[in-house]
Amino acid sequence: MSYLNPSMGSGSRTARTMEFGRTYVVRPKGKHRVTMVWLHGLGDNGSSSSQLLESLALPNIKWICPTAPTRPVAILGGFPCTAWFDAGELSDDTTNDLEGLEASVTHIANLLSTEPDDVKLGIGGFSMGAATALYSAICFAQGKYGNGNPYPVNLRAVIGLSGWLPGCRNLRNKIEGSLESERCAASLPILLCHGKCDEVVPYRYGERASYVLSSVGFRNLQFKGYDGIGHYTVPREMDEVCNWLTTRLGLEGSRR
Repeated sequence: MSYLNPSMGSGSRTARTMEFGRTYVVRPKGKHRVTMVWLHGLGDNGSSSSQLLESLALPNIKWICPTAPTRPVAILGGFPCTAWFDAGELSDDTTNDLEGLEASVTHIANLLSTEPDDVKLGIGGFSMGAATALYSAICFAQGKYGNGNPYPVNLRAVIGLSGWLPGCRNLRNKIEGSLESERCAASLPILLCHGKCDEVVPYRYGERASYVLSSVGFRNLQFKGYDGIGHYTVPREMDEVCNWLTTRLGLEGSRR
């Protein structure tokens, strides 16, 4: 495992510049075939993500684990902590901080845009990180950010654990009517996992994200619920992630 120096997120033209924290990298133990950016939850950091991912039996994946900017968060009464965007409430209809969300999505795409051309690219995350990953999937399908600038990354996999779908109120209008957006949405594999006893991001938010994404054309989507599980990951959930990535990205037999 190694880390990169703190970097400044370039953001989109309309998004304010945010100072992102340290980015940790887990190098592949075998041939580098996939790069995944993994996004931590509210108040966490890239270091804890990298420690979790380093233990997975996925030797052909390079993991990039950035740390979100530290900012006041309304849902915490304005207490400053690491967050991909400000959140006043959990809502799948809108977000209080679309500007911050787009700045984070842009920063994530920039991290992936320098990877080798022959490497498959993906994004995953937990809780608020999952919400940011799913918003990245929307930008990919549209082919652009909210301000109209082109989205530069060809995503091949998106994973959301214990998350929700921000800014989906007008999602149907953004995807339907564009043959290219419909094609991109249909081609993108998405895995959603959620604990049925989640007291922080209720299970219904995961169900809602699955329903909305499927209804607008993200057909290659799998939703998995876990009985008795709260707002945390468990080994069988991470086994699901490993098996899903191996199958969807053609990593079977690639152990070297």
